[in-house]
Amino acid sequence: MFFRRPNHKIFDYTPRFYDPDKDEELKKLERRKQKLGFRNSRSRQKMRIKSPIYYLVLLVILVFIYLKFTGLL
Repeated sequence: MFFRRPNHKIFDYTPRFYDPDKDEELKKLERRKQKLGFRNSRSRQKMRIKSPIYYLVLLVILVFIYLKFTGLL
């Protein structure tokens, strides 16, 4: 009822090692890479898992487990 609402604190921070020109160059470079379709190394590593050999090994393991639990093996 008579409570005062808290005000937001003012945040005024100037970074010590910030170079706006270099930042703008990096952004332009990233846009060019994205436009040309370059990928970073992390996305390439994720793509390797989708090989058919991976799915074949997974299928064999699942069949082995199924046969083990049903008592046929």
